[in-house]
Amino acid sequence: MKAMAVITVGGGLCFGGLNIRNGNEKFYRDFVMPITHNLDPEIAHRLAVYAMKYCLIKKQSTEDPKSLATELLGLSFTNPVGIAAGFDKHAEGIQGLHRTGFGFVEIGSVTPLPQPGNDKPRVFRLSEDNAIINRYGFNSEGHEQVYSRVKHEVDQVDRTIIGVNLGKNKLSESAAQDYVDGVNKFGPVADYLVINISSPNTPGLRSLQKKAELENLISQVVVARNNLNLEKLPPLLLKIAPDLNEEERKDIADVILQDNCRVDGIIVSNTTISRENLKSVHQQETGGLSGQPLKEISTQSVKDIYRLTGGKIPIIGVGGISNGQDAFDKIHAGASLVQLYTSFAFQGPPVVRRIKRELDDIIKSHGYKNIAEAVGKSSS
Repeated sequence: MKAMAVITVGGGLCFGGLNIRNGNEKFYRDFVMPITHNLDPEIAHRLAVYAMKYCLIKKQSTEDPKSLATELLGLSFTNPVGIAAGFDKHAEGIQGLHRTGFGFVEIGSVTPLPQPGNDKPRVFRLSEDNAIINRYGFNSEGHEQVYSRVKHEVDQVDRTIIGVNLGKNKLSESAAQDYVDGVNKFGPVADYLVINISSPNTPGLRSLQKKAELENLISQVVVARNNLNLEKLPPLLLKIAPDLNEEERKDIADVILQDNCRVDGIIVSNTTISRENLKSVHQQETGGLSGQPLKEISTQSVKDIYRLTGGKIPIIGVGGISNGQDAFDKIHAGASLVQLYTSFAFQGPPVVRRIKRELDDIIKSHGYKNIAEAVGKSSS
């Protein structure tokens, strides 16, 4: 009986381990994710990062479809699906995320000095709404620690495209200086840099999106980037909030089209402070809401920014993407690349490869040869 029990338990563990490693979608849906969702959300988040850190997922064995390949920001993407900043805050799991099938990985937000972020609990799972509310508050290990990990990763032969999302310290006297310091530190190693002024969890941060403040900030950051003594300068992107009215979006578009504030791309969007039509008991928790409720808001924001910039500034679309159609809707609205986070938390690693399969089918069904042909077509 004892031997039978050992064999049964051992066999079960081996079976489970193989299914986890191989990214079996049914196994994740029926076993892994239900178990994970019984854990505290922040603990579950850390376990997911550890899984990526130790490369527990088997590397995708097939090449991405040619229809998903695209050129943007001077970079070659094998597919347009990236992981959004906020998942791998400290650059611990870049290689594992690459193996999972993401076309690019954005780490951070990273602040110049280490800071713990807000008090716990600070992450809430809204299962009824397929959403998450977080108020992490830029918890970061700081520039030095994160830089060493990014530097190690970019030196690898087999690596993905890496973006570094920059934030400011909560008690910093100069937001502009924090972002300039980030550009100087990560410019030599990042494939692209992101100025994140749209998190709702750092006091006063979103006020930097106002026209005068934004112009002052971006002009300084652009100068810092242009002064980097590098053969190839990293593209500079701006990440904005979805909770902006038409005038505020127009102001942002006007600023980033100026020569002295010209960024290379814009990420639309961060989490929302909106709480419309939610069912969860956690709906009134403060923080940024991500996931399904953000989908339409962010897609409309993509469409608006694409229109306001005349399609001159490349867009990365983020918010509520959980399947290929969601990704296609963002692309059709004007996004050249997309990112996800919450669906990864709810569905696990298999969601990445499924989205790519579905997106490939949709692209072909519309008669497009590639992603680039579909960008902004619903806005034209």
